Amino acid sequence: MLKKRIIPCLDMKNGKVVKGVHFKDLRDVGDPPEMASEYEKQGADEVAFLDIAASLESRSTMLDVVSKTAKNLFIPLCVGGGIKNAEDMRMALNAGADKVSVNSAAISDPDMISECAKRFGRQCVVIAVDAKRVDGRWEVFTHGGTRPTGLDAVEWSCRAADLGAGEILLTSMDADGAKTGYDVPLTAAVADAVSVPVIASGGCGSMEHIYEVLTQTGAAAALAASVFHYREFTVSEVKEYLRDRGVAVR
Repeated sequence: MLKKRIIPCLDMKNGKVVKGVHFKDLRDVGDPPEMASEYEKQGADEVAFLDIAASLESRSTMLDVVSKTAKNLFIPLCVGGGIKNAEDMRMALNAGADKVSVNSAAISDPDMISECAKRFGRQCVVIAVDAKRVDGRWEVFTHGGTRPTGLDAVEWSCRAADLGAGEILLTSMDADGAKTGYDVPLTAAVADAVSVPVIASGGCGSMEHIYEVLTQTGAAAALAASVFHYREFTVSEVKEYLRDRGVAVR
C-alpha cells in the first residue's frame, strides 16, 4: 500500500498567501517562500501553490513568486491558477514547479490534458476539481469557484484521468474553510471511480479529520491550509498522530 501524503496548501492572491471560507472573505496570512520552507522543515511531502484569482482575473500565474518559492524548496511543488495551455504549463515547470494543476482551461479544452501528459509526462499533470453539491449531485465549478459548468464531478474526474491526468486535486466547496471535516462521500466517490491518486481538499479542522478522510476513502493524500497557517498543529504532529493510529505515512 502506498504511504499517505500530507500537503500544505498556499492559496495565493496578489503575491500573498490568503485564506477564506467557501472561497470567499479572503485575508492575508503570510509570505509564500517563507511558509513553504517552514512546511518542508515540518515534514510536508509536497506543497501546493494555487493562484486562486488568476483565472478569474484572466491573467497568468505569478511565476516570479513561483520561482522564489521553488528556489530553496527540496520537496515537490504543485503550481496552479491561470494555466491556459501547454505553453503556460511549460513556463510553470521551468519556473520550478514539479507538477501543474489545471481546472478551468482543461474543461474548456479537454484535449489539453492529453497534450500536456504527452509533452511533460502525466506525473506533472494535476486536474483540480472544485465541486459543490447542487440538486443532489456534485457539480464542477471553475474560475475560483464562481462559474458552474454543469459537469458531474465524478464523471469529469474519470474523463480527466482517462485523458492523461496523473492526479486529481479534489476540493469540496461546501466544506472549504469551514473546518467541519472533509467531504468524505464526495472524496470516496471520486477516489473509487478513478485510477489515479486523489488529493482530498477542503474542510480540515482537526487531525481527526485528516485521519477520517485517509481511512474512510481511497484518498492518497490530504491537503490542508488554515490549520497549518495558524499553527493549530504542525505537519509533523499530524504524521505522528496518523502513525499512532496505524496509518502509513511518508
